[in-house]
Amino acid sequence: MTDTSIPALNGRRVLVTGAGGFIGSRLCERLVEAGAEVRALVRYTSDGEAGWLDRSAIRAQVDVRRGDLADRDSVFDAVRGTDLVFHLGALIAIPYSYLAPESYVRTNILGTLNVLQAVRELGVGRLVHTSTSEVYGSAQVVPMTEAHPLVGQSPYSASKIAADKLAESYHRSFGAPVVTLRPFNTYGPRQSARAVIPTITTQLLAGRPIRLGDTRPTRDFVYVDDTVTAFLKAGTVEGIEGLTVHTGTGRETRIGDLPALIAQAAGMAFVVEEDESRLRPPASEVERLCADATLARERLGWAPTVDIQEGLARVVAFVRENPALYRPEEYAV
Repeated sequence: MTDTSIPALNGRRVLVTGAGGFIGSRLCERLVEAGAEVRALVRYTSDGEAGWLDRSAIRAQVDVRRGDLADRDSVFDAVRGTDLVFHLGALIAIPYSYLAPESYVRTNILGTLNVLQAVRELGVGRLVHTSTSEVYGSAQVVPMTEAHPLVGQSPYSASKIAADKLAESYHRSFGAPVVTLRPFNTYGPRQSARAVIPTITTQLLAGRPIRLGDTRPTRDFVYVDDTVTAFLKAGTVEGIEGLTVHTGTGRETRIGDLPALIAQAAGMAFVVEEDESRLRPPASEVERLCADATLARERLGWAPTVDIQEGLARVVAFVRENPALYRPEEYAV
């Protein structure tokens, strides 16, 4: 079935970095459905896997390139011949960034620099760069506009701030056609089992007590298909180069309230156990995130369509259908 909702993508030559991941693989599917010629850059591994793309019905319709964002030649080879680039590739696990910060600098900062330079030198028409709400640290005002101060509360968030500023500088210095999309907390089927919603779901469905770290923080959860729609619009709406745009619902959900919401979606009872070993360093915890998505509504024509109850029901169904992908003894947050 062809998705004709964004006709400007039909026939476009598009690259997606991080294409094997949770959001990237769904973006590739939507691009193929819209008639785009899709190229995917995935991280090289010895087993040759392409992440979620290997499980996708559109796998044969995607030109998969294996490489490393921090390798200039890999990036230039992938970008060459495209006219639209979606840059999603990054290291994103916050806990690991405390242990291996240099790897986050290499992938998230140097990798983004390589993408920007390739887009500039090869004359690509539009780059959609992926940011994260983690660049703000804890909300100083709510809801949070794109003018909120940037605060690096983890090595991960610091690396993403640097990448965002590189993207901004390439637009201001060289006129690079960059749009920065800043999603708040995207969730849905295929998300890593270490993320908060799938790990709660996994423990619940396995009949285990739900082990959580800090239950007080709040997040603005956005369903993955809504986030992907924002990417498609950011890649095609005219006249938005240089903008940074939020995607969020404007509603906060407390982490401690998620077990009850997920249990309701699953039709199960639950027990929560607090686990101090899962806490972030105190000054590193992001206490509140809640987006003001006015700019996305006004400039992209975007608004979320899936509420959290429906989204969580879809996650529960996915985890139930794919038990081999989720091992409850390994994951808690």
